[in-house]
Amino acid sequence: MERLANLGPKSVEMLARAGVTSEHQLRNLGSVATYSLVKRCNPKASLNLLWALEGALTGLSWQEVSKVHRTSLLLALEQHDAATAAASLKRPDPRSAR
Repeated sequence: MERLANLGPKSVEMLARAGVTSEHQLRNLGSVATYSLVKRCNPKASLNLLWALEGALTGLSWQEVSKVHRTSLLLALEQHDAATAAASLKRPDPRSAR
């Protein structure tokens, strides 16, 4: 993971804590879903991580991602988080089956 542009040791550590330990996992999840996972494990993760993840996947610098793709990524993140929240409301609580 360290070989990906934009991702330093702290970013890689945050990803690992969220269970994302390979480039393959990052590519399968995408930048938005990966950032959302990290944010749930580490609420202090900043949007700079989202820009860095997108940059790692696209080959762009995180600064360029921040300038050019900020709005579309924020909208995608909002949609992802809303869908995730809605899905969790539909799941039955396993504790209620007792």
